[in-house]
Amino acid sequence: MNRRKTNNYNSLFLVIGILLFSINPINSQELFVGSAKRILTPNPLIAVSGGVGAPKPVTTKKGELSVRAMVFVKGDEKIAIVNIDNLGWPAALGNKSRKLIKDIPFNNILIGATHTHSAPDAYAFPDENGNHAADLDYLEWCTVQIADAVNEAYQNKEPAQLKISVEKIEGKIAYNYYAPDLYDPRCGVIQAISTKGKNKNKPIVTLVNYAIHPEVIGNKQGILSPDLIGPLYNRLEEKTGGMAIFMNGAQGGMVTADNRLENGKEANDWEECKRIGYLLADEAIRIIANAPIQENPNILCSSKNVSFPIESEMMRFILKNSPLSMASSDDGKISTTINLLNIGTAQILTIPGEALPNIGYYLKRKMPTKNPFLFGLTNDAFGYILTKEDFNSFERYAYVSRTSLGEMTGEILISELLEMIKNNPKPQ
Repeated sequence: MNRRKTNNYNSLFLVIGILLFSINPINSQELFVGSAKRILTPNPLIAVSGGVGAPKPVTTKKGELSVRAMVFVKGDEKIAIVNIDNLGWPAALGNKSRKLIKDIPFNNILIGATHTHSAPDAYAFPDENGNHAADLDYLEWCTVQIADAVNEAYQNKEPAQLKISVEKIEGKIAYNYYAPDLYDPRCGVIQAISTKGKNKNKPIVTLVNYAIHPEVIGNKQGILSPDLIGPLYNRLEEKTGGMAIFMNGAQGGMVTADNRLENGKEANDWEECKRIGYLLADEAIRIIANAPIQENPNILCSSKNVSFPIESEMMRFILKNSPLSMASSDDGKISTTINLLNIGTAQILTIPGEALPNIGYYLKRKMPTKNPFLFGLTNDAFGYILTKEDFNSFERYAYVSRTSLGEMTGEILISELLEMIKNNPKPQ
Protein backbone atom coordinates (compact mmCIF):
# COMPACT_ATOMS: atom_id res chain seq x y z
CA MET A 1 0.00 0.00 0.00
CA ASN A 2 1.44 3.34 -0.98
CA ARG A 3 1.90 6.23 1.45
CA ARG A 4 -0.92 8.26 -0.11
CA LYS A 5 -3.49 5.48 0.44
CA THR A 6 -2.20 4.93 3.96
CA ASN A 7 -2.66 8.60 4.78
CA ASN A 8 -6.16 8.51 3.29
CA TYR A 9 -7.09 5.51 5.48
CA ASN A 10 -5.63 7.18 8.56
CA SER A 11 -7.61 10.33 7.83
CA LEU A 12 -10.78 8.28 7.35
CA PHE A 13 -10.31 6.47 10.67
CA LEU A 14 -9.65 9.78 12.41
CA VAL A 15 -12.86 11.29 11.00
CA ILE A 16 -14.88 8.22 12.04
CA GLY A 17 -13.42 8.40 15.56
CA ILE A 18 -14.26 12.08 15.86
CA LEU A 19 -17.81 11.44 14.62
CA LEU A 20 -18.36 8.58 17.05
CA PHE A 21 -17.14 10.69 19.94
CA SER A 22 -19.23 13.69 18.94
CA ILE A 23 -22.38 11.60 18.64
CA ASN A 24 -22.24 10.55 22.30
CA PRO A 25 -19.33 12.23 24.08
CA ILE A 26 -20.88 11.88 27.56
CA ASN A 27 -20.93 8.08 27.29
CA SER A 28 -17.19 8.07 26.67
CA GLN A 29 -16.50 9.99 29.88
CA GLU A 30 -16.02 8.41 33.27
CA LEU A 31 -18.36 8.85 36.24
CA PHE A 32 -16.80 10.07 39.47
CA VAL A 33 -18.48 10.02 42.90
CA GLY A 34 -17.29 11.51 46.18
CA SER A 35 -18.66 11.81 49.70
CA ALA A 36 -17.95 13.63 52.94
CA LYS A 37 -19.67 14.57 56.19
CA ARG A 38 -19.40 16.95 59.12
CA ILE A 39 -20.73 16.67 62.68
CA LEU A 40 -23.19 19.48 63.50
CA THR A 41 -23.98 18.69 67.14
CA PRO A 42 -23.77 22.03 68.98
CA ASN A 43 -21.45 22.26 71.99
CA PRO A 44 -22.84 23.31 74.38
CA LEU A 45 -26.25 21.89 73.45
CA ILE A 46 -28.96 24.31 72.38
CA ALA A 47 -32.77 24.15 72.31
CA VAL A 48 -34.55 22.05 69.65
CA SER A 49 -37.54 22.71 67.41
CA GLY A 50 -40.36 20.46 66.31
CA GLY A 51 -42.14 23.15 64.31
CA VAL A 52 -43.78 26.52 64.78
CA GLY A 53 -43.37 27.80 68.33
CA ALA A 54 -40.57 28.36 70.82
CA PRO A 55 -37.70 25.81 70.79
CA LYS A 56 -37.61 23.44 73.76
CA PRO A 57 -34.55 23.30 76.06
CA VAL A 58 -32.42 20.14 76.12
CA THR A 59 -30.14 18.57 78.71
CA THR A 60 -28.69 15.60 76.82
CA LYS A 61 -28.14 14.11 73.37
CA LYS A 62 -28.70 10.77 71.68
CA GLY A 63 -26.54 10.37 68.60
CA GLU A 64 -24.85 13.12 66.61
CA LEU A 65 -26.33 15.65 64.19
CA SER A 66 -24.52 15.73 60.85
CA VAL A 67 -24.48 17.02 57.30
CA ARG A 68 -23.64 14.56 54.51
CA ALA A 69 -22.74 15.29 50.90
CA MET A 70 -22.65 13.06 47.83
CA VAL A 71 -21.11 14.48 44.64
CA PHE A 72 -21.48 13.16 41.07
CA VAL A 73 -19.19 14.31 38.26
CA LYS A 74 -19.21 13.25 34.61
CA GLY A 75 -17.63 15.50 32.05
CA ASP A 76 -19.02 18.98 32.52
CA GLU A 77 -22.03 17.80 34.57
CA LYS A 78 -21.54 18.19 38.32
CA ILE A 79 -24.18 17.50 40.99
CA ALA A 80 -24.19 17.62 44.79
CA ILE A 81 -26.84 15.93 46.94
CA VAL A 82 -26.71 17.14 50.54
CA ASN A 83 -28.76 16.36 53.63
CA ILE A 84 -28.71 17.86 57.09
CA ASP A 85 -30.17 16.61 60.36
CA ASN A 86 -32.82 19.26 60.90
CA LEU A 87 -36.55 19.85 60.69
CA GLY A 88 -36.00 21.77 57.45
CA TRP A 89 -33.38 23.93 55.79
CA PRO A 90 -34.59 27.12 54.07
CA ALA A 91 -32.93 28.43 50.91
CA ALA A 92 -31.93 31.54 52.86
CA LEU A 93 -29.39 29.32 54.63
CA GLY A 94 -28.75 26.92 51.77
CA ASN A 95 -27.77 29.75 49.43
CA LYS A 96 -25.08 30.90 51.85
CA SER A 97 -23.47 27.49 51.54
CA ARG A 98 -23.92 27.39 47.76
CA LYS A 99 -21.93 30.61 47.47
CA LEU A 100 -19.01 28.96 49.28
CA ILE A 101 -18.94 25.92 46.99
CA LYS A 102 -16.51 26.56 44.19
CA ASP A 103 -16.67 23.62 41.78
CA ILE A 104 -20.40 22.82 41.40
CA PRO A 105 -23.01 25.06 39.73
CA PHE A 106 -25.26 26.93 42.19
CA ASN A 107 -28.53 25.30 41.08
CA ASN A 108 -26.96 21.83 40.92
CA ILE A 109 -26.50 21.76 44.71
CA LEU A 110 -29.54 20.11 46.27
CA ILE A 111 -29.81 20.63 50.03
CA GLY A 112 -32.42 18.62 51.92
CA ALA A 113 -33.32 17.93 55.55
CA THR A 114 -33.93 14.65 57.34
CA HIS A 115 -36.85 16.27 59.23
CA THR A 116 -35.77 15.24 62.71
CA HIS A 117 -37.89 17.03 65.33
CA SER A 118 -34.99 17.10 67.79
CA ALA A 119 -32.57 19.60 66.23
CA PRO A 120 -32.08 23.38 66.61
CA ASP A 121 -34.55 25.82 65.04
CA ALA A 122 -33.37 26.59 61.49
CA TYR A 123 -36.21 29.00 60.70
CA ALA A 124 -35.98 31.41 63.64
CA PHE A 125 -39.74 31.00 64.05
CA PRO A 126 -41.10 34.33 65.30
CA ASP A 127 -43.62 34.52 68.15
CA GLU A 128 -46.69 36.78 68.08
CA ASN A 129 -44.45 39.75 68.90
CA GLY A 130 -41.97 38.98 66.15
CA ASN A 131 -39.27 37.70 68.54
CA HIS A 132 -37.40 34.42 68.05
CA ALA A 133 -35.18 32.09 70.08
CA ALA A 134 -32.99 30.59 67.35
CA ASP A 135 -29.20 30.53 67.67
CA LEU A 136 -28.17 32.47 64.56
CA ASP A 137 -24.45 31.94 65.19
CA TYR A 138 -24.99 28.18 65.15
CA LEU A 139 -26.93 28.38 61.88
CA GLU A 140 -24.20 30.51 60.31
CA TRP A 141 -21.58 27.97 61.41
CA CYS A 142 -23.67 25.18 59.86
CA THR A 143 -23.70 26.91 56.48
CA VAL A 144 -19.89 26.82 56.44
CA GLN A 145 -19.81 23.16 57.51
CA ILE A 146 -22.21 22.28 54.69
CA ALA A 147 -20.00 23.99 52.12
CA ASP A 148 -16.89 22.33 53.55
CA ALA A 149 -18.53 18.89 53.29
CA VAL A 150 -19.47 19.45 49.63
CA ASN A 151 -16.04 20.83 48.75
CA GLU A 152 -14.37 17.84 50.42
CA ALA A 153 -16.71 15.39 48.67
CA TYR A 154 -15.73 16.94 45.36
CA GLN A 155 -12.04 16.59 46.19
CA ASN A 156 -12.63 12.97 47.28
CA LYS A 157 -14.28 11.96 44.02
CA GLU A 158 -13.12 8.73 42.42
CA PRO A 159 -14.16 6.56 39.46
CA ALA A 160 -17.38 4.76 40.28
CA GLN A 161 -20.20 2.61 39.03
CA LEU A 162 -23.72 2.52 40.43
CA LYS A 163 -26.32 0.12 41.73
CA ILE A 164 -29.90 1.46 41.80
CA SER A 165 -33.12 -0.16 42.96
CA VAL A 166 -36.60 0.76 44.22
CA GLU A 167 -38.62 -1.87 46.05
CA LYS A 168 -41.34 -2.22 48.64
CA ILE A 169 -39.91 -2.26 52.12
CA GLU A 170 -40.90 -4.85 54.71
CA GLY A 171 -41.35 -4.55 58.46
CA LYS A 172 -42.75 -2.12 61.04
CA ILE A 173 -41.12 1.12 59.94
CA ALA A 174 -43.70 3.73 58.87
CA TYR A 175 -47.45 4.33 58.76
CA ASN A 176 -49.85 7.22 58.17
CA TYR A 177 -51.16 8.59 61.45
CA TYR A 178 -54.26 9.96 59.66
CA ALA A 179 -54.99 6.82 57.61
CA PRO A 180 -52.62 3.93 58.50
CA ASP A 181 -52.21 2.41 55.03
CA LEU A 182 -52.08 5.68 53.05
CA TYR A 183 -48.32 5.90 52.57
CA ASP A 184 -45.68 4.80 50.07
CA PRO A 185 -43.91 1.60 51.22
CA ARG A 186 -41.27 1.84 48.48
CA CYS A 187 -37.66 2.57 49.34
CA GLY A 188 -35.16 3.80 46.75
CA VAL A 189 -31.45 3.10 47.06
CA ILE A 190 -28.50 4.43 45.07
CA GLN A 191 -25.10 2.95 45.87
CA ALA A 192 -21.85 4.17 44.34
CA ILE A 193 -19.05 1.59 44.15
CA SER A 194 -15.38 2.39 43.62
CA THR A 195 -13.83 0.95 40.46
CA LYS A 196 -10.15 1.70 41.07
CA GLY A 197 -7.51 1.98 43.75
CA LYS A 198 -7.36 0.46 47.21
CA ASN A 199 -11.16 0.65 47.66
CA LYS A 200 -11.99 -1.05 44.36
CA ASN A 201 -15.36 -2.85 44.42
CA LYS A 202 -16.26 -1.30 47.79
CA PRO A 203 -19.17 1.11 48.36
CA ILE A 204 -18.26 4.79 48.46
CA VAL A 205 -21.68 5.95 49.60
CA THR A 206 -25.21 4.55 49.89
CA LEU A 207 -28.22 6.86 49.50
CA VAL A 208 -31.57 5.82 50.99
CA ASN A 209 -34.80 7.57 49.89
CA TYR A 210 -37.87 6.82 52.01
CA ALA A 211 -40.88 8.78 53.27
CA ILE A 212 -41.04 9.00 57.07
CA HIS A 213 -41.24 11.53 59.92
CA PRO A 214 -38.19 10.93 62.18
CA GLU A 215 -40.07 12.02 65.31
CA VAL A 216 -39.77 9.07 67.67
CA ILE A 217 -38.17 11.32 70.30
CA GLY A 218 -39.65 14.68 69.31
CA ASN A 219 -38.81 18.02 70.90
CA LYS A 220 -40.39 17.69 74.34
CA GLN A 221 -38.10 15.21 76.08
CA GLY A 222 -35.08 17.48 76.54
CA ILE A 223 -33.04 15.44 74.03
CA LEU A 224 -31.11 16.62 70.98
CA SER A 225 -30.99 13.83 68.40
CA PRO A 226 -30.96 12.85 64.72
CA ASP A 227 -33.74 10.46 65.80
CA LEU A 228 -34.00 7.20 63.82
CA ILE A 229 -31.75 8.55 61.04
CA GLY A 230 -28.70 8.34 63.34
CA PRO A 231 -29.01 4.56 63.85
CA LEU A 232 -29.83 4.19 60.13
CA TYR A 233 -26.50 5.83 59.30
CA ASN A 234 -24.58 3.81 61.88
CA ARG A 235 -25.95 0.50 60.65
CA LEU A 236 -25.44 1.26 56.94
CA GLU A 237 -21.87 2.41 57.47
CA GLU A 238 -21.04 -0.57 59.67
CA LYS A 239 -22.36 -3.05 57.10
CA THR A 240 -21.27 -1.39 53.82
CA GLY A 241 -18.07 0.36 54.84
CA GLY A 242 -19.05 3.50 52.89
CA MET A 243 -20.80 6.69 53.95
CA ALA A 244 -24.60 6.78 54.26
CA ILE A 245 -26.99 9.58 53.30
CA PHE A 246 -30.78 9.74 53.73
CA MET A 247 -33.21 11.80 51.65
CA ASN A 248 -36.81 11.99 52.82
CA GLY A 249 -39.79 11.53 50.49
CA ALA A 250 -43.45 12.55 50.27
CA GLN A 251 -44.13 12.11 53.99
CA GLY A 252 -46.72 14.80 54.58
CA GLY A 253 -49.99 14.35 56.44
CA MET A 254 -48.75 12.39 58.53
CA VAL A 255 -46.42 9.60 57.41
CA THR A 256 -44.58 8.95 60.62
CA ALA A 257 -42.43 6.34 62.33
CA ASP A 258 -44.42 3.25 63.28
CA ASN A 259 -43.58 3.25 66.98
CA ARG A 260 -47.06 2.06 68.03
CA LEU A 261 -47.29 -0.37 70.93
CA GLU A 262 -49.95 -3.00 71.52
CA ASN A 263 -51.34 -1.13 74.54
CA GLY A 264 -52.25 1.87 72.38
CA LYS A 265 -49.20 3.88 73.49
CA GLU A 266 -46.00 4.74 71.63
CA ALA A 267 -42.33 3.94 72.12
CA ASN A 268 -40.52 7.28 72.30
CA ASP A 269 -36.96 6.40 73.28
CA TRP A 270 -33.55 5.89 71.68
CA GLU A 271 -34.02 2.11 71.65
CA GLU A 272 -37.02 2.55 69.36
CA CYS A 273 -34.95 4.86 67.13
CA LYS A 274 -32.40 2.07 66.86
CA ARG A 275 -35.03 -0.58 66.11
CA ILE A 276 -36.52 1.41 63.23
CA GLY A 277 -33.23 2.81 61.96
CA TYR A 278 -31.52 -0.58 61.93
CA LEU A 279 -34.50 -2.20 60.20
CA LEU A 280 -34.60 0.51 57.53
CA ALA A 281 -30.85 0.10 56.96
CA ASP A 282 -31.15 -3.68 56.69
CA GLU A 283 -34.00 -3.35 54.20
CA ALA A 284 -32.03 -0.86 52.11
CA ILE A 285 -29.11 -3.31 51.99
CA ARG A 286 -31.48 -6.11 50.97
CA ILE A 287 -33.01 -3.95 48.23
CA ILE A 288 -29.69 -2.98 46.69
CA ALA A 289 -27.91 -6.33 47.11
CA ASN A 290 -28.94 -7.90 43.80
CA ALA A 291 -29.32 -4.71 41.74
CA PRO A 292 -27.33 -4.87 38.47
CA ILE A 293 -24.16 -2.85 38.12
CA GLN A 294 -24.57 0.28 35.98
CA GLU A 295 -21.21 0.96 34.36
CA ASN A 296 -20.47 4.51 33.28
CA PRO A 297 -24.07 5.75 33.72
CA ASN A 298 -25.18 9.15 32.49
CA ILE A 299 -26.10 12.00 34.87
CA LEU A 300 -28.17 15.13 34.30
CA CYS A 301 -29.35 18.00 36.48
CA SER A 302 -32.08 20.41 35.45
CA SER A 303 -33.46 23.26 37.59
CA LYS A 304 -36.34 25.70 37.48
CA ASN A 305 -37.48 28.67 39.56
CA VAL A 306 -41.09 28.37 40.69
CA SER A 307 -43.35 30.81 42.55
CA PHE A 308 -46.15 29.93 44.96
CA PRO A 309 -48.84 32.28 46.30
CA ILE A 310 -48.91 32.63 50.10
CA GLU A 311 -52.50 32.35 51.28
CA SER A 312 -51.83 31.27 54.87
CA GLU A 313 -51.68 34.15 57.35
CA MET A 314 -49.46 32.11 59.65
CA MET A 315 -46.97 31.27 56.89
CA ARG A 316 -47.00 34.87 55.69
CA PHE A 317 -46.20 36.08 59.22
CA ILE A 318 -43.34 33.58 59.62
CA LEU A 319 -41.77 34.40 56.27
CA LYS A 320 -42.04 38.12 56.86
CA ASN A 321 -40.79 38.23 60.46
CA SER A 322 -38.03 35.62 60.50
CA PRO A 323 -34.59 37.30 60.64
CA LEU A 324 -33.35 34.89 57.96
CA SER A 325 -34.65 37.10 55.14
CA MET A 326 -37.20 34.58 53.90
CA ALA A 327 -39.72 37.33 53.12
CA SER A 328 -41.89 36.90 50.06
CA SER A 329 -42.05 39.31 47.15
CA ASP A 330 -44.42 42.26 47.10
CA ASP A 331 -46.95 40.34 44.99
CA GLY A 332 -47.69 37.89 47.82
CA LYS A 333 -45.68 35.03 46.36
CA ILE A 334 -42.51 33.19 47.31
CA SER A 335 -40.05 31.57 44.91
CA THR A 336 -37.83 28.53 45.17
CA THR A 337 -35.84 26.15 42.98
CA ILE A 338 -36.99 22.69 41.97
CA ASN A 339 -34.77 20.08 40.33
CA LEU A 340 -34.99 17.07 38.08
CA LEU A 341 -32.05 14.66 38.14
CA ASN A 342 -31.28 11.66 35.99
CA ILE A 343 -28.69 9.42 37.61
CA GLY A 344 -28.28 6.21 35.69
CA THR A 345 -31.72 4.59 35.51
CA ALA A 346 -33.03 6.72 38.39
CA GLN A 347 -35.05 9.89 37.96
CA ILE A 348 -35.29 12.26 40.92
CA LEU A 349 -37.68 15.16 41.53
CA THR A 350 -37.33 17.62 44.41
CA ILE A 351 -40.19 18.87 46.59
CA PRO A 352 -39.79 22.06 48.67
CA GLY A 353 -41.79 20.79 51.61
CA GLU A 354 -43.90 17.91 52.87
CA ALA A 355 -46.05 16.61 50.02
CA LEU A 356 -48.92 14.32 50.92
CA PRO A 357 -48.59 10.69 49.77
CA ASN A 358 -51.15 10.99 46.95
CA ILE A 359 -49.02 13.69 45.32
CA GLY A 360 -45.95 11.47 45.71
CA TYR A 361 -47.69 8.46 44.16
CA TYR A 362 -48.94 10.54 41.23
CA LEU A 363 -45.53 12.04 40.46
CA LYS A 364 -43.79 8.68 40.64
CA ARG A 365 -46.40 7.19 38.31
CA LYS A 366 -45.63 9.90 35.74
CA MET A 367 -41.85 9.45 35.87
CA PRO A 368 -40.51 7.44 32.88
CA THR A 369 -38.49 4.96 34.91
CA LYS A 370 -38.78 1.90 37.12
CA ASN A 371 -36.59 3.72 39.63
CA PRO A 372 -38.46 6.91 40.65
CA PHE A 373 -37.14 8.98 43.56
CA LEU A 374 -38.68 11.97 45.35
CA PHE A 375 -36.52 14.20 47.53
CA GLY A 376 -38.88 15.95 49.94
CA LEU A 377 -37.91 18.94 52.10
CA THR A 378 -35.23 19.81 49.53
CA ASN A 379 -34.01 23.31 48.62
CA ASP A 380 -36.75 24.71 50.90
CA ALA A 381 -39.41 23.45 53.30
CA PHE A 382 -42.64 25.43 52.95
CA GLY A 383 -44.79 23.26 55.18
CA TYR A 384 -47.33 20.76 53.89
CA ILE A 385 -48.22 20.47 50.22
CA LEU A 386 -51.77 19.32 49.43
CA THR A 387 -53.84 19.07 46.29
CA LYS A 388 -56.56 21.69 45.91
CA GLU A 389 -59.13 18.92 46.39
CA ASP A 390 -57.72 18.02 49.82
CA PHE A 391 -57.00 21.56 51.04
CA ASN A 392 -59.39 22.45 53.90
CA SER A 393 -61.76 19.71 52.74
CA PHE A 394 -61.59 17.41 55.78
CA GLU A 395 -61.48 18.15 59.48
CA ARG A 396 -58.52 15.77 59.71
CA TYR A 397 -56.61 18.03 57.31
CA ALA A 398 -57.24 21.25 59.23
CA TYR A 399 -53.72 21.38 60.68
CA VAL A 400 -51.89 20.48 57.47
CA SER A 401 -53.98 23.03 55.54
CA ARG A 402 -53.17 25.73 58.08
CA THR A 403 -49.45 25.01 57.81
CA SER A 404 -49.42 25.02 54.00
CA LEU A 405 -48.69 27.99 51.76
CA GLY A 406 -52.16 27.67 50.25
CA GLU A 407 -54.69 25.83 48.15
CA MET A 408 -52.76 25.99 44.87
CA THR A 409 -49.33 24.88 46.14
CA GLY A 410 -49.78 21.23 45.16
CA GLU A 411 -51.38 22.09 41.83
CA ILE A 412 -48.53 24.40 40.85
CA LEU A 413 -45.84 21.98 42.01
CA ILE A 414 -47.31 19.03 40.11
CA SER A 415 -47.72 21.08 36.93
CA GLU A 416 -44.16 22.42 37.04
CA LEU A 417 -42.60 19.02 37.77
CA LEU A 418 -44.58 17.32 34.99
CA GLU A 419 -43.35 20.02 32.62
CA MET A 420 -39.77 19.27 33.66
CA ILE A 421 -40.31 15.56 33.03
CA LYS A 422 -41.68 16.37 29.58
CA ASN A 423 -38.83 18.70 28.64
CA ASN A 424 -35.91 16.53 29.78
CA PRO A 425 -34.55 13.27 28.41
CA LYS A 426 -35.54 9.99 30.01
CA PRO A 427 -33.05 8.34 32.36
CA GLN A 428 -30.97 5.59 30.77
